[in-house]
Amino acid sequence: MLQAIRNKMHGWPAAVLLGLATFAMSFFGIEGYIMSRADTYVAKVGKHEISQQDFQDRMNQLRQQMSAEQGDNFDADAFEKPAMKLKVLDGMIDQQLLLKANKDWGIRVPDQAVRDYIAAIPAFQVNGQFDPNTYRTLLAEQRKTPEMFQDEVSASLATQALPNAVDASAIITDAEVDHYLDLRMQRRDISYALLPKPQPADPTVTDAQIAHYYKAHIADYMNPEQVALQYIEVKGSELKPDAPPSDADLMKRYEKEKQRFVQPEQREVSHILINVPANATPAQQKAALAKANKIAAEATPADFAKLAEQDSDDLGSKRQGGDLGWLQKGVTNAAFDATMFALKKGEISKPVLTPDGYDIIWLRDIRNGEVKTFAEVRDQLLAEATRGEKDRKYNEVAGKLSDDTYQSPSSLEPAAQALGLPIQTTALFSRQGGAGIAANPKIIKAAFGSDVLAQGNNSNLIELGNDDAVVIRVAKHVAAAAKPLAEVHDAIGKTILDQRIEAAAKQQADGLLARLDKGEALAAVAASDGAAVKSVADVVRIQPGVPAALRDEAFLLPHPANGKPQYAAVDMKDGSYALLAVEKVQGADLTKITPEQRTMLRQQMTQAYSAVETQELIKALRSSTEVKIAKNRM
Repeated sequence: MLQAIRNKMHGWPAAVLLGLATFAMSFFGIEGYIMSRADTYVAKVGKHEISQQDFQDRMNQLRQQMSAEQGDNFDADAFEKPAMKLKVLDGMIDQQLLLKANKDWGIRVPDQAVRDYIAAIPAFQVNGQFDPNTYRTLLAEQRKTPEMFQDEVSASLATQALPNAVDASAIITDAEVDHYLDLRMQRRDISYALLPKPQPADPTVTDAQIAHYYKAHIADYMNPEQVALQYIEVKGSELKPDAPPSDADLMKRYEKEKQRFVQPEQREVSHILINVPANATPAQQKAALAKANKIAAEATPADFAKLAEQDSDDLGSKRQGGDLGWLQKGVTNAAFDATMFALKKGEISKPVLTPDGYDIIWLRDIRNGEVKTFAEVRDQLLAEATRGEKDRKYNEVAGKLSDDTYQSPSSLEPAAQALGLPIQTTALFSRQGGAGIAANPKIIKAAFGSDVLAQGNNSNLIELGNDDAVVIRVAKHVAAAAKPLAEVHDAIGKTILDQRIEAAAKQQADGLLARLDKGEALAAVAASDGAAVKSVADVVRIQPGVPAALRDEAFLLPHPANGKPQYAAVDMKDGSYALLAVEKVQGADLTKITPEQRTMLRQQMTQAYSAVETQELIKALRSSTEVKIAKNRM
């Protein structure tokens, strides 16, 4: 067929067709024929795209965080549900909306705020002080550079800038505090009578009634489906490592990775910052420079700390006399870096314009760069090599377990023999879980999944934690079945009788309530049923000594009108009822509120109001920004 087409593609028809193709490509662009752009974003906020990689990174980060916090109770399946994915994505969209608003409105995070935040992280500190070596080492373990981490911190702080501004602008007046307290600590005078449980009209429950109830409620009397498992578990901590690396091996690693152990040149500096507003006018910039020049002209090493405490706008360092500690290249902004490394020991710079304003820098000391010797880092290299060997060993054994159990899906025996690992068992357990590994949600899901339960296969490798994984198979399956009637006969009889008593109690309470509504006194009505009345004054919403059901109902009833109490029949949730009367309502006694309680309440109200206002702000930003979500890429 192709040859036939080729034979016919000669002469003027071929020329016309070629001309049309040339015209089309010149008009639309040849790139339209040889390449196409496929959207890969999960969400698009304005012009910013949230990539699938960014979304997966956030999901993995939250998954690891929740796993560490919840341990064996962690449900990994929750992160596979569309609702959870959408919730996480909505959070990322909200963050991007806040970042966009920062950019549009000229709000930025000062470099000094980023440095202060990082310096305050305990993991980067030694003896309570920020340690650059620890900082670099921990970041290297996470495959991050200081610049990458600073960008992450800056972005995180940037998403808090607007909410913090909203929080700072929230004002709660004394009247609002008083109104809340008046509602929260409202007092009510109540009376109540706990009614005795009546006898049912028919106290006899027949076998036929029990059998009928059993059939109608069979789902309530089922033994749950159960399984017992066989499993092989690989624990990195229990694997025997190979021979430890020799000093020669460690030396080779040291030579290969020597750059890791270079201590860069560091400068011990102090500074005085004269802030320049983000949208400063020429006059403001000129005034700030004049102030900085005056301070720089007066500053000496002897009085620099005093001047910093007095004049610096950097709240993070002014109390320490402007001390920034030991810094290395890349920690500060480019202008600060260039000046800091151009100074000689003991020199004070002229004002330097940085993103935060004008900086006056005093170089107090210099620590030259050096390389740690092999002897100094040998133990670190040995620990790393040992840990790496354990990881390698675990990955090797876990990988073989996965492969062997996949190749022999109907048995764990071949894998157990090949790897020298024991086959362990569990007791029977239901979908609610059991003991040991049967309490793990991952195990429960796999055990009752179609592949393992219905098809009888070995499971995939299930990660239980760091360096801990299992493969399971069902050893025994017990299907769900109804309990024998004889086993639940007496329990059903009691249930039927309890229902009759509860119905009689409600009917009795409703009748007594009708008498109260017609004007009879509570004491007389209660006495007619053999109940005593108890009165409690100044009941508040959290009142010890008053049954919770009565207290809750008391604050739902309307205020008494024309001196007539408000009545209710209250279900006590134990098969009995009570009669309740609300006789008087008073506001809170504000004289009993201490200044400390007022301050704490004001703070809580401010936080609550700010949270609501921030959400309203985000809604407004969403309404004014085009947001696209690609659910099929989540």
